[in-house]
Amino acid sequence: MRANQDFKGNKQSLPSKPCTVCGRAMTWRKAWAKNWAEVRHCSDACRRGTPRGGVQRA
Repeated sequence: MRANQDFKGNKQSLPSKPCTVCGRAMTWRKAWAKNWAEVRHCSDACRRGTPRGGVQRA
């Protein structure tokens, strides 16, 4: 039996794009269906500009 690439639920066929802050790949989600073109950040931390890895102390 051959795997059909277009079957419903195939996660590998979803569109993706990089986060503008960290460059991490973001895969399309149903919650983003109406505004996928405007999605730019992978998380709230990237949206705020907080560096990954926690708070840096001086």
